[in-house]
Amino acid sequence: MSEKTRQPKRRGPLGGGPMAGMGPVDKPKDFKGTFKKLMGYLGSYKIAILFVMMFAVASTAFSIYGPKKLGTATTELFEGILGKITGASTGPDFGKIGGILLFLLALYAISTTFQLVQGYIMTGVANKVTYRLRRDIDEKIHNLPFSYYDQTANGEVLSRITNDVDTISQSLNQSITQVITSFTAIVGYIIMMLTISWQMALVALATLPVSFGFIAFIVKKSQKHFIGQQKYLGQVSSIVEESYSCHTVIRAFNGESRAQAEFKEKNDALYRSAWKANFLSGLMMPMMTIIGNIGYVAICIMGGSYAAASRISVGSIQSFIQYMRQFTQPINQLSQISNILQQTMAASERVFEFLEQEEEVPQAADALRVCARQEDAAPGVIAITGQVGFDHVAFGYLADKVIINDFNAQVSPGQKIAIVGPTGAGKTTIVKLLMRFYELNQGSITLDDHSITDFARDDLRSAFGMVLQETWLYNGSIADNIRYGKLEATDEEVRRAAKIAQADHFISTLPGGYAMELNEEASNLSQGQKQLLTIARAILADPKILILDEATSSVDTRTEVLIQKAMDNLMHGRTSFIIAHRLSTIRNADLILVLDQGDIVEQGSHEQLLAQGGFYANLYNSQFEKTG
Repeated sequence: MSEKTRQPKRRGPLGGGPMAGMGPVDKPKDFKGTFKKLMGYLGSYKIAILFVMMFAVASTAFSIYGPKKLGTATTELFEGILGKITGASTGPDFGKIGGILLFLLALYAISTTFQLVQGYIMTGVANKVTYRLRRDIDEKIHNLPFSYYDQTANGEVLSRITNDVDTISQSLNQSITQVITSFTAIVGYIIMMLTISWQMALVALATLPVSFGFIAFIVKKSQKHFIGQQKYLGQVSSIVEESYSCHTVIRAFNGESRAQAEFKEKNDALYRSAWKANFLSGLMMPMMTIIGNIGYVAICIMGGSYAAASRISVGSIQSFIQYMRQFTQPINQLSQISNILQQTMAASERVFEFLEQEEEVPQAADALRVCARQEDAAPGVIAITGQVGFDHVAFGYLADKVIINDFNAQVSPGQKIAIVGPTGAGKTTIVKLLMRFYELNQGSITLDDHSITDFARDDLRSAFGMVLQETWLYNGSIADNIRYGKLEATDEEVRRAAKIAQADHFISTLPGGYAMELNEEASNLSQGQKQLLTIARAILADPKILILDEATSSVDTRTEVLIQKAMDNLMHGRTSFIIAHRLSTIRNADLILVLDQGDIVEQGSHEQLLAQGGFYANLYNSQFEKTG
């Protein structure tokens, strides 16, 4: 165990952590601001959206005109039949009626074509916006400081890039055109009804304020529950992801009941939020139907009396009733869209909240670059020799809890520096600061007399090779995992690095050898084998400075001796920082820094420190003491 246990903890698979016992979910902090940001993403596609609006309006306008034209056919048929009965005419003019029907067929065909075109364009826009959001989230992931991930569960981040972005995508794909067509339809139906009978149109319009008032009431009441639904969905996703990835730990410590209890707690919270949100939003459709039916009954009574008084034709009544029946559809659609938009704003707020997280300290515009050879050095490009300096370094993962108090050390090129001390002394933290994974509270760290903040982060880290206590391998072949240290390396270079790391033998015994695929957790290898692969990766990278954090802690004693020899050859001519609990492995270090509670309490060679009989001597001798 290293001192990283002092960092702020994320929620583990067995419960606890900052997410436990979360209270009621608040309303969006900035609903309008979130909407504007989402519209900002759509702003890049103004022309495409303009065409979508044009086609949507045209499609709706053509379909709106249809019922009125159909009414003329009904009137022609009715008057023709009535004339034949009374003897006033020979009957309906089917040629004229057929012409009207053909006209309607062409009208609806054009409307459908426009609808298909605008749907095709909008699908492209929605997918492009989704692509940009996921790309921006991915870039953000790489630009966030390590401290963010110390306090945020992995599943929470995954939920934002999957669940929340999918919600936005579906909404953009379905809702924008529906909003346009619904408003166009409402306006169009009102105009057509007014042209038929303004008295009946006023009765129909009387339902609008009631409908929109009810929609506004439901939206206000249900919005907080939609926010809660998205938030708890992220927490449930996080629990599932961590329970799956840590199922071995859960079973080993009999934590199944606790993991299930935590899942049940969050899943119940998700259920309650989703139930309330969907129940309230589900009230819209039946209420809109009731309001629409009341208006429909009033129109039927009124239209019947007008027809009886010969104030309106039968075809016009049919057209008006058709418009009245269709008039409620866009209102119902808007009520449904309001539900979708609420989910979209909830998801968007979470996405933009993530995108607005504070990033790492920006790099200087004139940041120094690093090159491998002295002859390649130039103004602004440094060939690193490996000289490192720590000047009054102070740091804490939390602002009010400093764990490195006043660290001072000077390391010459090629020196082998061992950092030792009890658990929590700050050993691993020192090398994390050296790699600039975290920013210092005070003091400075220099590399070849240049502050590490003067270098571009990528260049700075390219000068280091790290083998950590915790191995990291990804889903891919063994060769690709080793090649991660040098992407352009040949197969022969990969094999040579594996041989130096004493990994070639066991790789050759695996099915597929270097082509064997590792699963996502690399659980198809032992811990020691995984460590050997990370060592091979560092060897292949051929860095100027090596950082070995308990690099041999997971291998057997015999292999450790072989690796130690390989490491001695690898460290020759390179500045090396070695963190070790087994002090017997660092006896040949040029300088040993002894840390306790964030300060260097002793420094010197192994023999010098033993001769002093101080803290290091007690630490070293304690390894050989018998207990019991």
